[in-house]
Amino acid sequence: MSRGRRVVVVGGGVAGLSTAALLAADGHQVDLLEKRDDLGGRAGLWESDGFRFDTGPSWWLMPEVFDHFFAMLGTTTAEQVDLVTLDPGYRVFCEGHEPFDIAQDVATNTALFERIEPGAGAALTRYLDTAREVYDLAVQRFLYTSFDSVGAFTGRELLRNAPRLVPLLTRSLQSWVHSRFRDNRLRQVLGYPAVFLGSSPDRAPAMYHLMSHLDLADGVRYPQGGFTTLVESLERLCRERGVRIHAGSPATAVETTASGSRRRKARVTGVRYADAAGAEHVLPADVVVGAADLHHVETTLLPRDLQTFPASYWEKATSGPGAVLVNLGVRGSLPELEHHTLFFTEDWQTNFDAIFAEPTRVPDPASIYVCKPSQTDGSVAPEGHENLFILVPVPPDPGIGRGGVDGSGDAEVEAAADRAIAMVAAWAGVPDLAERIVVRRTVGPADFVADLNSWSGGALGPAHVLKQSAFFRATNVSRKVEGLYYAGYGTVPGIGLPMCLISAELVLKKLRGDTSVGPSVEPAAVGALRSA
Repeated sequence: MSRGRRVVVVGGGVAGLSTAALLAADGHQVDLLEKRDDLGGRAGLWESDGFRFDTGPSWWLMPEVFDHFFAMLGTTTAEQVDLVTLDPGYRVFCEGHEPFDIAQDVATNTALFERIEPGAGAALTRYLDTAREVYDLAVQRFLYTSFDSVGAFTGRELLRNAPRLVPLLTRSLQSWVHSRFRDNRLRQVLGYPAVFLGSSPDRAPAMYHLMSHLDLADGVRYPQGGFTTLVESLERLCRERGVRIHAGSPATAVETTASGSRRRKARVTGVRYADAAGAEHVLPADVVVGAADLHHVETTLLPRDLQTFPASYWEKATSGPGAVLVNLGVRGSLPELEHHTLFFTEDWQTNFDAIFAEPTRVPDPASIYVCKPSQTDGSVAPEGHENLFILVPVPPDPGIGRGGVDGSGDAEVEAAADRAIAMVAAWAGVPDLAERIVVRRTVGPADFVADLNSWSGGALGPAHVLKQSAFFRATNVSRKVEGLYYAGYGTVPGIGLPMCLISAELVLKKLRGDTSVGPSVEPAAVGALRSA
């Protein structure tokens, strides 16, 4: 096993920090470059007048992935963040109906489904049983692998489940749900997880019904202090293991040289970057990990002849949705909302078609998501106020514009924000909501491009449609440049914080020459502690 290589990680988001920490802990010399002054990428923080707003992820799901990641670094989730389980997990407003809550336990949710649709309780039990089975199979066979060995496609358990998996890949999630439930409210609850995957229920494979195990059976958690505490933990773990972090230092090129190998045209020698004064420097490297937006790394930091995923690849790829984000500081309490609240329009198929089908447009009305972390965490808002985060899914189109503070963003972004605020006010019964807003900030698709180098202004990354799932997703190693690897939402295994942690481990496994398909063996001391 080769140890002590010089590694440069490009990108200081969750994937980049996770990769840097794991590789440094494994004995490599690691430098991390981040274009912005702050770390975290999409998992950022914006503060104003005593309010602390998470600017990205807000659902803590798949806790065992976090547990395993921290164990790989000789620590535990409990030592790094203060997690609380939300109960209810979230509230749902469906157009024309009274709201209802999804609890943190299966029995309560089963009873809820039965009240809404006779027979749906038993149907949910069967649905969640298969969701759990597919989820467990995914963790053991599909998530912790780069699909670079025959073991990823064989094995007794995989072959035994093949007859079940094939229909889950060839049918849509919407078809799978609709064949089991009649009530549109229940169909929306079970179909919504497709949005977490950057897709829609009619476009995501039925395999992703596994997501319902996470929120309906496993529960939804929240880290006290906000998701920025995860970023702070990752930064701390990096520095403790010797990672040299260069913030405010955008990478400008991956440096290469001819390798002399017939199989590869080049190999990495370093990364060129600019400092705060604009002066350019080069960090020498034996290994480079592109943990920034994959499209940006490939099409901007490499010459055309060394791109594994050139412009022609992205012209055929499918982006997840863009987003208009709205951060609101609100005077007074908002008991009408839960920590997480979903607002579903009756005809949400029109919503999804507006985002994904040509010609695209900003949905009106739009199904939206609202987060109120101040219900759980007193540190994110001044006393007597609430912290709201609204997400409006829109097309991944930078032409929609940029956001701003106090209504100063581009017209289409601010109009979408105004409509979302009005929807929350009307549906939740808070008629004076707009008048109670004391802080307002919006973010549009063009901000994702400017701040995060996001491909096409997408908020999440390449969608989890079939052609971009599992072994069909972009590989995490360059086919043109030896020593160049990828981590993050653009590559395997995909979108979301847990997937970013796993993508970091996949790079670690690559450098170790480990082609196993499951999670890596944890350090003995921490593994014993977790088992105790």
